[in-house]
Formats: sequence, structure tokens, C-alpha cells
Amino acid sequence: MGKTDTDTIYNEDRILTIPNAMSLFRLVLIPLIVWLYAVRQQFIAAVGMLALSGVTDILDGFVARKFHMVSKIGKVLDPIADKLTQAALLVCIILERHYIAFLFVIMFIKEMIMIVCGLAVIKKTGEPYSAKWHGKLTTFLLDLTVVLHVLWRDIPEQLSIALVILCAAVMLFSLIEYLKEDRRLTHSC
Repeated sequence: MGKTDTDTIYNEDRILTIPNAMSLFRLVLIPLIVWLYAVRQQFIAAVGMLALSGVTDILDGFVARKFHMVSKIGKVLDPIADKLTQAALLVCIILERHYIAFLFVIMFIKEMIMIVCGLAVIKKTGEPYSAKWHGKLTTFLLDLTVVLHVLWRDIPEQLSIALVILCAAVMLFSLIEYLKEDRRLTHSC
């Protein structure tokens, strides 16, 4: 039986898709955002590029689902673009508020564990898993924290520290929940 147009549209092995191009675009924006923030100190422009990155993040998921362009590479590329953008901005903010390094370290450890366990899930099931509500909450809180620190240059230290602690707590909760799911799927991690 030959391939049909429908088979091509639903082929999750496709690499060249509009959503994947949007994820790559977000990766390309990272050095520009860092340059605007750290070198040029054009904070509003940096947030503008961050907003553009966020819009393309929302659009790539919508386009992928609506037009059946979900791909295995996209399921991996999209969160990588998210995490690298967040990490780059955290590093920028660390230059001014050193205690933000705590959040960066928690994020780094969480993501390394998620990569190892995610690879175990892919090896066992053949599929990467999708983001869960707690992962989306973590992303939202981290993005909110980053944007507040970029836009509100003199954010009170107590509020800043409270946001860092809240983000770290939600990140750790999310990690525990993902590990439970990983264990259920693979009986490892």
C-alpha cells in the first residue's frame, strides 16, 4: 500500500516543518536577547525579543496541532528552546543579583535529570512525553520571574527572593511529578 498525502501530513518523523522553524527561530533569538540585555542594556528591547520568542512558542504549538505538523524532533526542540532562553536570561540577571544563581542551579539540575529520564522514556516507549500542567506552571512562574526582573530594574529584594524561592519550590515539585511519571513508564529513574 502506497503513502497518501494524509500519511505525509501525520508523519512525526518530519524535520522541516513550520513549527520546527519557529523553534529554531527562538534559538536564534537567544544571542540577540542576551546582547540587548547584557551588552546594550536595552531592557525594553530585550523584553520585546523575549515577547516575540514567547509568541512564536505559542504559535508553533498551535500550528503543529492544528495543521498536523507535530513531529518527534519538535517535541524535543520546543522545550530545548524554552529552557535555553530561560537559562540565558537567568545568567544575565545573575550578573546583577547573585542569589538568582540558586534558581539557575535548581533549573540546571532539574533539566539534566529530565534529559536522562526523558531519554529512558524515549528508549522504552519510542516517544518523548508531553509537558504536564506542573511543567507549564513552572515555565510560567519562571518566565514571570525573569520578565519582572528585566522590566522592574529595582524590584524589592524581598519580592525577588520570594519569587526565586517560589520558582525553585514549583520546579522541585514538577521534577518529582515527572520522575513519578518516568518511573511508571520505564520502571527506572
